[in-house]
Amino acid sequence: MPTNRLRSLLLSLDLRQAGRWVVYGIVVGVVSGLGAALFFWLLEGASHLFLGRLAGHDVASPAGDRLFAAESGLPFHPWIFFVLPIAGGLVAGLLVWAFAPEAGGHGTDAVIDAFHNKKGKIRGRIPLVKGLATIATLSTGGSAGKEGPIAQIGAGFGSWLADRLGCSVKTRRVLLLAGTAGGLGAIFRAPLGGAVTAIEVLYREDFEAEALVPSIISSVAAYATFTSIFGYHPVFSLPGPLRFRNPLELGIYGVLALLCVPLGILYIKTFYGLKERVFDRLPVPAYVRPALGGLGVALLGLAVPAIYGGGFGQLEQAMNGQLAIGTMALLLILKILATSLTIGSGGSGGVFGPTLFIGGMLGGVVGYSAAEIFPGLIDQPAAFVLVGMGAFFAGVANASIGALLMVCEMTGGYGLVVPLMLVCVLALLFSRGFSIYRNQVRDKFHSPAHLGDFTVDVLAELRVGQAFQATRLQCVHPADTISELRRLVATSDDPIFPVLDDEGTLVGVVPVPKLRPLLFSDALQPLLLVEDIASPPSSVTPSDTLQDALSELHQTGASAIVVVDGERGNQVLGVLEQGNLLEAYHTELARRLAEKEADEEIAKERDRVRRG
Repeated sequence: MPTNRLRSLLLSLDLRQAGRWVVYGIVVGVVSGLGAALFFWLLEGASHLFLGRLAGHDVASPAGDRLFAAESGLPFHPWIFFVLPIAGGLVAGLLVWAFAPEAGGHGTDAVIDAFHNKKGKIRGRIPLVKGLATIATLSTGGSAGKEGPIAQIGAGFGSWLADRLGCSVKTRRVLLLAGTAGGLGAIFRAPLGGAVTAIEVLYREDFEAEALVPSIISSVAAYATFTSIFGYHPVFSLPGPLRFRNPLELGIYGVLALLCVPLGILYIKTFYGLKERVFDRLPVPAYVRPALGGLGVALLGLAVPAIYGGGFGQLEQAMNGQLAIGTMALLLILKILATSLTIGSGGSGGVFGPTLFIGGMLGGVVGYSAAEIFPGLIDQPAAFVLVGMGAFFAGVANASIGALLMVCEMTGGYGLVVPLMLVCVLALLFSRGFSIYRNQVRDKFHSPAHLGDFTVDVLAELRVGQAFQATRLQCVHPADTISELRRLVATSDDPIFPVLDDEGTLVGVVPVPKLRPLLFSDALQPLLLVEDIASPPSSVTPSDTLQDALSELHQTGASAIVVVDGERGNQVLGVLEQGNLLEAYHTELARRLAEKEADEEIAKERDRVRRG
């Protein structure tokens, strides 16, 4: 008996499918981890060279990102320090302009766009261009995050692998997300947070649940690869274990959540306002704009040098109580402006890092201020820095669970899960109409990636014979002139003209939209024949499904298709227009809904009878 149960269980498992995802996830994860490791080493080395050795500026880095020790005794060169962001912006602008214009800006939004609108495809050169442009931006003081290129490196490899293996569009999209998860999980040492963020950031009110398992496998493989090279410590080093120990603190955390909302809106409006109303309108070449953004950052850096770079070093200082409240307030405002200048001008980098910085500094202002006002209530103000990081990202990115997990893994602050849950959800609820990611959609119903999921099942059960217009179409001969066609168009409402040869065989079609540009060219009409402009023969039969018809319409790009008799060769029976297809689809949906409601009423009545 146990043997039979085991056999039944094994037969019910799709081992081939499961094994495929395990292999895909591991391969994508290992490559994403190696890509993240190379990018991280190059970025830290370039920052040490340019900002450290050349400019003589001690770059503050968190404990987990400190690869190169600061060299003492180097003289500070203010002019080099000033020129670096300008030069870095120019180099990044030239790289993007020359090789991949779509690699500018923040890369995570480009991954979201590729998932929803580009069938999961990312050009092979984009991850390389994005990585180099981001290194040029960040290593010279630009204010941006490093997750953008990492997301695109992993996502780009996932997309490339799917193409090489001949996978479906659906699988390509999943591997795109698996690569994104691997990159995020590796660079931030947050395997679970990286996986959840990758599937959560696509939507404002949904998850891409089908990609969760491959994303987790990839993220774990990438994390293991990265940490085997650079060590297993988290990004930030805390002053000690932080715990939630007083329910009264939740009131202060609630204030923090509410403050995240207007600050998040200010951040988003400043970011896109500078991009769209200033930089996009400047009458200068596109590759010059990042240099102008770098000039703005350089001017800010002369007043406050700490505004250069990603700012994770200052975040760790805030956690350790090494920054004054006024300093944190100033840094969060300047970081909004510096990030908007850097990325809004077309510079390369991510927005996740600056978002954590802004939220952390806001949390620090609230936490340390509350500790001074209520000394007996707040005994760990550093906890507010961590909670602010997660809350602010949850609000501006609509990704509360991913933000919570990322912050816990990056800091080791698992004792703060309760306030993180509360503040992230509150910030998300009150910021629902705003997002730093413009390509986010509301849910799967609003994503082109899932259009087929909600239409194919219904259309596959409906036949063309239930929807097409049985009408006598005006047919034309291949040798007819455009002038003759013009007379037909003037007297007919047909959306398409079948082309029949001498034997009555369908040899082509002429959609009216394709014909219209020629109707007003008197010089071309006597010279062109129908066979010169006809499209290849495309038709369906009454027994074909509406799913088949929709696929044929998509392939031809036409708005109507000829319906022929399948039993009598190519005898033309009528036409099926997109409007007919949609009408049949909605009619069937309404019928099914009414049927479902009737069944529910019958079930309720049976329950009432049974209970009585």
